[in-house]
Amino acid sequence: MNYSLKQLRVFVTVAHARSFSRAGDIIGLSQSAVSHSVKELEQQTGVRLLDRTTREVILTEAGQQLAARLERLLDELNSTLREAGRVGQQLTGTVRVAASQTISAHLIPQCIAQSNQRYPEIDFMLHDRPQQWVLESIRHGEVDFGIVIDPGPVSDLQCEEILSEPFFLLCRDDHAWADEPCVSWSELEDARLVVQDYASGSRPLIDAALFRLGIHAQIVQEIGHPATLFPMVEAGIGVSVMPALALPLPQGSQLKVKRLVPEIQRKIMLVRRKNRSLSGAAQAVWDVVREQARCLNRARAEDPLFTQI
Repeated sequence: MNYSLKQLRVFVTVAHARSFSRAGDIIGLSQSAVSHSVKELEQQTGVRLLDRTTREVILTEAGQQLAARLERLLDELNSTLREAGRVGQQLTGTVRVAASQTISAHLIPQCIAQSNQRYPEIDFMLHDRPQQWVLESIRHGEVDFGIVIDPGPVSDLQCEEILSEPFFLLCRDDHAWADEPCVSWSELEDARLVVQDYASGSRPLIDAALFRLGIHAQIVQEIGHPATLFPMVEAGIGVSVMPALALPLPQGSQLKVKRLVPEIQRKIMLVRRKNRSLSGAAQAVWDVVREQARCLNRARAEDPLFTQI
């Protein structure tokens, strides 16, 4: 039978109102539209549901049975739909977010604090992992969403840029570049570089920048955790190219941060599975991360390190 939910609701309304015109007033249809809808339902069921007189409509026995059952079914359907709406909008439960280590250390703590304050019933669970693990965990549905360095063209993921930031040079405070206002990428020719390994999303960007500018540097150490850059450089092993999110410098360190020119930036992205809806709680946390990134952007706009080239 090819009947519609609208037809069933019209019929139940007529059964209660005992009048096509009154039923039409209740549901916002013309009398003729109500009558036509009931006639179609009768044709599809193959039975007469209403006896029509000049003054009123009267339910047949089949109509009485159908109206009683439909009323219960429609009430249950309405309750089910309302419950589904409440579940979709619930701001409770656990939201799992994956992010690479630099992002986890310097952006996510503020996001967790803000989320805890705004949504105390949501548990913000961070998975602090290398970028490739983050991307795979999103694809496999192990986390609700992730925050990564621009992964490039990906057809199965939905990406939203929330932050764009430059790379800086990190050197000792007694290095020849320490007193320069900025350092050209070309000066890295034959320099000894300490950089993160390929588990970091930044490493391919650094390699691409060196290749594009025709610079041949010596990679003397490849390390896993971004915090290891600081003691390596401070020990005189080499200089480093690092993202802005690795700041601030350790307190009391003998290090300097310099602008690199031309400016080369990396993009930070919110990433989730394509064509998959977030829960209400996950969407709320997604929005918190986006908002905190905007706050960081505003703070950087007042920092001379970011505004002076």
